[in-house]
Order: sequence, then structure tokens, then C-alpha cells
Amino acid sequence: MSTPRPEFLKFTGHKSFTQRLVLSTLTGRPIHISKIRSNSPTNPGLAPHEVSFLRLLETVTNGSSMQISYTGTTITYQPGLITGAIPGFGAADGDILEHQLPATCTRGVTYFLLPLCLLAPFSKSQMNVRFSGPGVITSSTETGDLSVDSFRTAILPLYNLFGIPAVRIELRVLQRSCAGPHGSGGAGVVELRFASQVRLPKTLHLNRSPGRIKRIRGVAYATGASASNNARMIHSAREVLNPFVSDIHIAAQYDQAPLVPDAAEKSGSKKRMGIGFGLSLVAESSAVGVLYSADVVAPPKGGIVPEDIGKRCAYQLLEAINLGGCVSGSAAGTVLTLMAMGSEDVGRLRLGRDVMGTEQIIGLARDLKKFGASSWGLRDVDDDDDTGDIIVSVKGTGVGNVGRKIA
Repeated sequence: MSTPRPEFLKFTGHKSFTQRLVLSTLTGRPIHISKIRSNSPTNPGLAPHEVSFLRLLETVTNGSSMQISYTGTTITYQPGLITGAIPGFGAADGDILEHQLPATCTRGVTYFLLPLCLLAPFSKSQMNVRFSGPGVITSSTETGDLSVDSFRTAILPLYNLFGIPAVRIELRVLQRSCAGPHGSGGAGVVELRFASQVRLPKTLHLNRSPGRIKRIRGVAYATGASASNNARMIHSAREVLNPFVSDIHIAAQYDQAPLVPDAAEKSGSKKRMGIGFGLSLVAESSAVGVLYSADVVAPPKGGIVPEDIGKRCAYQLLEAINLGGCVSGSAAGTVLTLMAMGSEDVGRLRLGRDVMGTEQIIGLARDLKKFGASSWGLRDVDDDDDTGDIIVSVKGTGVGNVGRKIA
């Protein structure tokens, strides 16, 4: 008796590409995505960073199969088991997987880290991946990606709320880099060690008042540029933030720009890549688990002084706090996905009205519904402050870690 052919969930467009692949892998539902930049006259089909993510997905899973059309505008994906870094199954250097990013990659390394950390708690083994190659950008990017500093200080601590110990999650930045010319390439090195595998994430109840900001932490980084840029960014950011909070500490990080082979020269000479500077800020509230982040980096073409970067990042942080809720917009997708994949109970999360109304969150709700999750319940917050926040009720689907029989 032949096994029935699985029914593919059909999607169109390149938006939420990694999100749909992650949901497919977690739920075991195969997907079919069509019309990927089909109207683009110059670059139709999958972009280099999307192809690289597919290769990464193939590396950390066992039994996944994917078929890409000749033009790259259509893909079918059948998920496999999330195995992580098992010695002998792709883990080359001891217990770590090596993933190379191409020089044409225009997205930051957090484009790969965010979905990878959503898969890691459900992995059979530890998720140890080292990102290297000429396309690794550790700073924030103009395409909207976070820097590794904001990811480490504002996203990873949220896993504690789901019973996933963040102390067993390590993110090492072995070589910093900013975006190269035309926004592509960086040649950094980043290593993720995720050893917090669980049977099932806990139900989250984060619907209380977000509290008041008690401290601000941050990192000013300069790669291949003058180290004085760090002090100038920190000074201008503190000018804006000091009237609001006294407990402010911003670390300064200076690194030499990485050396990469020069493709234009055939004599084997090398050139500096990934030169730039930027600032990452994170505000911690008096309520447990409430974090807000902001990221600004100098554009690859230059033309902006460090003082403008510092002030812009400080104002961006104040705007993120003003949006309200217990989770900032950059972390809302991660939290809501883990809530939907958790135990079969109703969890509650307080979000700002403008965060809830973004295209990213509305698209996530639609995708989760298509993958079989329950609809979200929305209601206004009942308090005297008239913040306009919304309580989102999410029922977990009970998607557990099939590689672990006990919690």
C-alpha cells in the first residue's frame, strides 16, 4: 500500500521566507512557495541570502528535501527531523557545524540566527553553528537586521521566560564586521552554541504592566575605523538619555577590519573589508523580562558623523519604549512563535498597539493559522493609564521535541 502524498501548504512571494520555512520544519507540514520575485526584471527568484538559509536548514536537519525551479521563483520544501550538530553528520570541527555565507549576501548574520534559535530548542542535539565567509555582517544593516549585540542582550534572555535556560546559550563574536561596499559582504566570524534543548516550552504570561525603565546598556563598535568614533557616539547618546535614566553604561568595542583576498588583484594581495561603526542600545525595565532595543549603523557609503549615529540610536530607543507593551517589535515575532509552539494552554502577552499592527505580526498570525495553530484572541488592556496596549491570547499547539521523550 503506497503512502498518501502529503498535501503542500501554498504560499506566494518572498516575504516571511524564513518564517514559513521555520514553521514548516517545526510542524512537519510541507510547503510550496511560488512567485518569488517573479516580476523582477533583473534579479528574479531566490536571493543569495535565501539560498544560503536553505543550505543551513539542510545542514541542521535530517531528511529534509527541497526542489527549486530553474528560474528560482518556485520552491517546494518537505521538512525533516531537527538534528542539530551531531558528530559525523555534518559537524566537521568537533561538535560544530561550519556555514559559509557568500560575498553577495546583503543581510546581517541575525537574519540566520533568529530562525536558527527558534529551531534549536526542538533539536535532537546541541545546535552549534559557526558562521564564516566573506558575507558575514555582524552589525545592523539598512535592510532592518539587528546587530549581534542587540540579539545577544535583547532576544536571547527572553528564552528564559519559556523555561529554556539562556545561560546555556552562548553567542561568540570572533570577528566583527560591518556591511561592505553596496551593502554586501563583511567577512566576520560568529559562533552560536545553543545547548538548551527542551521537551516543550512553558506557557508564557507576560500581560502585566511593563514597569519603568531602570537601566540602559549598550555597545558602541568600530571596525577598521577610528576608535574615537566610539567615544563620540557614546557622548551624543548620553546627552539624550541622561535626563531620563542615571544608570547608563555603554561599552566601547574596537576591532581591526578583517582581511579578505582581493578578487581584482591576481597577485594574491588582500584588502580590508567590513569597515564601519555603529551603536546598539538595550533598555531594561523594572518588570522581569521586559526589554527594548535600538540599533543604528553608519551606511556603507558613509557621509554620517558618529554624533548623528548616537543621537539617532537614542531617539530610536525612546521611540521603542514609547510604543509600549512588554516586548519590542524586533522580539515580538520570536516570542509569539514560541508561544504558539508551546504546551496546549493559553498564554498571554501584552503588546503595544502599533507593534501589533505591523505587517510582520499580522503576517505571522495568518501563517500560524494556515499551519494549524489557533486564532489569537485580542482585547484592550484594562488599566487607568490609557496606554492603548493590547493583550494577545495565544493557545499553544503542543509541538514538542520529538528527539526528547522526557522533559
